[in-house]
Amino acid sequence: MMQIRVYYEDVDAGGIVYHSKYINFCERARSEVFFSQGISPKLGEYHFVVKSLQAHYHRPAFLGDILTIGTKLLETKGAVVHLHQWAQRGEELCFEMEITLVCMRGLRPARLPREFVQVLQSV
Repeated sequence: MMQIRVYYEDVDAGGIVYHSKYINFCERARSEVFFSQGISPKLGEYHFVVKSLQAHYHRPAFLGDILTIGTKLLETKGAVVHLHQWAQRGEELCFEMEITLVCMRGLRPARLPREFVQVLQSV
């Protein structure tokens, strides 16, 4: 899990977090899972692309809020990774999504490298 403060650049004119920023917050949290274990989410020719995501907005977050961004591995299979991610303010759930990533080697899908699997199993 990681914490993110909501800055002015993250909100609309009403001070409410703009909907797409939650996806950015989750992207940062996914990268941080790798960085915190001393590995990059881009390893040589290997990297991830988003295949699909389903987002659910529960409550608004506001300028200055501290959000906790969580990541949970649901499944890995071949080149595919399924994750559940969420943003919460204290105990209050603001946003959650399920996202499917595909591991790529260059421009082609590729089985997840062992290093990626080890990192993902830690969340």
